[in-house]
Amino acid sequence: MPAPRTVLLTGAAGGVGTLMRELLPAHGYDLRLLDVAPVDGAPDAIVADLADRKALREAVRGVDAVVHLAGISLESTFEKVMAANVTGLHHLYEAAREEGVRRIVFASSNHAVGFTPRPRGDDPLVPVDTPHRPDTFYGLSKAFGEDMAQFYWDAHGIETVSVRIGSCFPEPTSVRMLSIWLSPPDCARLLHAALTAEDVGHTVVYGSSANTRLWWDLSSARALGYAPRDDSEPFAERIIAERGLPADDDPAEAHLGGHFCTDPPRWPH
Repeated sequence: MPAPRTVLLTGAAGGVGTLMRELLPAHGYDLRLLDVAPVDGAPDAIVADLADRKALREAVRGVDAVVHLAGISLESTFEKVMAANVTGLHHLYEAAREEGVRRIVFASSNHAVGFTPRPRGDDPLVPVDTPHRPDTFYGLSKAFGEDMAQFYWDAHGIETVSVRIGSCFPEPTSVRMLSIWLSPPDCARLLHAALTAEDVGHTVVYGSSANTRLWWDLSSARALGYAPRDDSEPFAERIIAERGLPADDDPAEAHLGGHFCTDPPRWPH
């Protein structure tokens, strides 16, 4: 498909959304911004909740694609996570279906497979078709979201790339993040590939940079045209010196989801 020009970016006031609204325009996109909170420096941004179906339909009207980053990104109660991340996602897909939008890039998460044992030593990279093993209600909502994306492709022909994002920050901040870091420029490159690749149907990819200590297989992302340029390794010596290597028997280090499996951080709202 030709490169979309107008893209709805939901969750535009969030951490990743803030980074992407700065970086995606360089790839040729005009962004329409949406968040439940006002977006700094963007007075034209749409301020609406994912529960507002009328506002969502108006937000998607006329766009070429959607990058969906909105929702709860940490652990919370089942009811809050389901309302934002499942019911809200359903509202978005329905708005897209009603307005004829044919491509969505969905921010899934590594926490959809968080209880998958992490590779050690010469273990193979974790494949993208590893079974769902969510580590939290948050991870459960992302596993469900991937299935919803598959349903809307099969039933309604809406294509989705589900991106299991690792940790997207300007720099990695922990030893675990050395394996799952997604630099902001690489995140923009991955989203651009997901928006422009042809015939994606429903494709699931892992979202990280080309890290030396990588845990998962990036082949499905590369097949879209993603060519990561960054690696967390230049940060490794400093981070390990500051934090030390985790003990092999640390239960928080046994799985891909890390401390989400043992003591998940809570959504502050």
